[in-house]
Amino acid sequence: MRFIFRLLALFALSVAVVMAVIDATRTVAADAWTFTPLGESWRGTWPETLASLQRFLEGSRAPVLWDPVMTFILTLPGWLVFAALALLLFAIGHRRRRPGGSLIISR
Repeated sequence: MRFIFRLLALFALSVAVVMAVIDATRTVAADAWTFTPLGESWRGTWPETLASLQRFLEGSRAPVLWDPVMTFILTLPGWLVFAALALLLFAIGHRRRRPGGSLIISR
């Protein structure tokens, strides 16, 4: 199971790097800080999935998930959202070391 989380973390990190390079290129071209919000990138890539997610969340029993939560996330830079997701997925898939578990003391 840890392998799946690490693989998803690697995918999310790859998307974050691609989005950061795109924003860096736009920043250099415009000679000013430029960040592309996740919502704008999503609308440009797969607009029908964003609309269907909005319909699903507004029609579900928790419409509050769309208005304050998702609208805030969609205004953040895309590279930041995917980098945070990669960090979260890597933390879930991280193997914790046991204290003193790998140390063998012989006399």
